[in-house]
Amino acid sequence: MVRLSGSGGSADPSEPAGIAQARAGFVTREAGLVLIAAAGAWAATVALARGMAGMTGTMGLGLAVFVAVWTLMMTAMMLPSVAPTASLYAKTVRNNRTVRISALVAGYLAVWAAAGVPAFGLAWLAGWMSGKHPGAAHVLAVAVFAACGVYQLSRLKDRCLAHCRSPLALLLHYGSYRGRFRDMRAGAHNGAYCLGCCWGLMVILVAVGVMNIAAMIGLAAVVLIEKTWSRGPAAGRAAGVAALALAVAVIWLPGLAPGLHAAPPMMIG
Repeated sequence: MVRLSGSGGSADPSEPAGIAQARAGFVTREAGLVLIAAAGAWAATVALARGMAGMTGTMGLGLAVFVAVWTLMMTAMMLPSVAPTASLYAKTVRNNRTVRISALVAGYLAVWAAAGVPAFGLAWLAGWMSGKHPGAAHVLAVAVFAACGVYQLSRLKDRCLAHCRSPLALLLHYGSYRGRFRDMRAGAHNGAYCLGCCWGLMVILVAVGVMNIAAMIGLAAVVLIEKTWSRGPAAGRAAGVAALALAVAVIWLPGLAPGLHAAPPMMIG
């Protein structure tokens, strides 16, 4: 059983004292490693993006390579917002902290890697439309921004965000997990809520270009603000309103969706 540990021994995480201990020493070495991993992923993503500027759709990548690149991107964009949960989770672990937090992160990223498969399909569709049916691509641009805006303002988004913003509540749930893969299971559970919270924002990458670094930085900032700032939910709704405004604006300004209006890429063998 996962229990909160402090300087005086273990404590039940459901007790107020245990929760207070979890809050104490919020920053942990393991959370620092998570942030270092995110920084490394950002460096690698920027390096890759230099050779993919202006490419639409899947950027000429096959499914396996696209999913690998997508997972790298999600590592860069999402791990900073996971650091608070990783920090608190580390406080519940008495032995093999680094290994167990690594398993937690692996489970989390596995969910985003799986999301790369439908992302590949949507990116392929975007690339095909931009090359063969520019009018349909224009409609898709409107639909992408509108879908993001509507979801950002939905109750389901609010429910998923509430879970992401409550790591202590998640810890109480993860305390019941058992077995060798309990940490990966906890990471996957957290990742599923995170995917439910953020997929609307991530789909914007199809419209602006999957490897659009400026857009990635902006979206990552929105995710971080949503999950960690006291006014995060309001900021998320503001992002939804902005997305709806873009859905209208892109009708007359197609350049707002360069990922759906640029020349299709050459296939990489």
